[in-house]
Amino acid sequence: MAQSTELHVVTGKGGTGKTTVAAALAIALAGQGKKVLLCEVEGRQGIAQLFDVPPLPYEERMVAVGLGGGEVYALAIDPEAALLEYLAMYYRLGRAGKALDKFGIIDFATTIAPGVRDVLLTGKVYEAARRRDGDRFTYDAVIMDAPPTGRITRFLNVNSEVAGLAKVGPIRRQADSIMEMMRAKTTRVHLVTVLEEMPVQETIDGIAELTSERLPVGHVILNLVRPSLVSPATAEALSSGSLTASKVAKSLSKTRLDDDAAPALVEGGLAHLERQRLQDGQREILDDCGRPLVEPPLLSDAIDLGGLFELAEQLEELT
Repeated sequence: MAQSTELHVVTGKGGTGKTTVAAALAIALAGQGKKVLLCEVEGRQGIAQLFDVPPLPYEERMVAVGLGGGEVYALAIDPEAALLEYLAMYYRLGRAGKALDKFGIIDFATTIAPGVRDVLLTGKVYEAARRRDGDRFTYDAVIMDAPPTGRITRFLNVNSEVAGLAKVGPIRRQADSIMEMMRAKTTRVHLVTVLEEMPVQETIDGIAELTSERLPVGHVILNLVRPSLVSPATAEALSSGSLTASKVAKSLSKTRLDDDAAPALVEGGLAHLERQRLQDGQREILDDCGRPLVEPPLLSDAIDLGGLFELAEQLEELT
């Protein structure tokens, strides 16, 4: 019998590239010959844009083939569609469920009780991760492009979210089953950050909150890290003030370049050093977070499918 399906939850503050990392991780797993499902739960269609495919319906579709022969399927989980599926599966409502949708009751239910909405979203991930084809799980791994770090613990901790809504019954049993999966040894929550103060602080807070709820924290991915553009010797000369605008102008005149640009070059060099100093300071903070760090290289071009494969090579540690 196949082992349990791996679940990788990828979160991060908005703008840190969590969707890109989730997609690259899916490709990395497919590179090992695995069948992977990549899910998004925020309705942004970010996965479709990355893989350059039409907007994803509430249906699993193959979007890429890994270098190792594995396949990446993608699914955009819609809470209303998930609720209709839930009603059909557990209450056999069928057409009656669709009638409720026409009256706007489903939209009302998922708005007035956001905890139920999260159970529906994570519940679909649970269903996909536990689905079987014969004696094997349908997917070897499921990747969730999850909500931002600031609300990831509340989103995943569905038991507390439904505690006041459902003490017993199918929703409560569903929440219990989801929590069992979320805390399983085969689950990891990865946090994506950039080396800036607010995202790093959210990452530190997120690790603490996840740990307090016994949710398994995986890796911290340091995304979009800018490499140093100057040599150590040049950095030292700029820092000490020995590399002045007049010296730069003199060097420029020898190369027939405009020596009037010298002050701007020195100013830009000092600004670059300051950015590097701030970046290094945030990295030192994360060095003490207690979780392994992964630092993929900065890709110079806009991310396309080729860029995802390149990034996937750097995320093999997560697999």
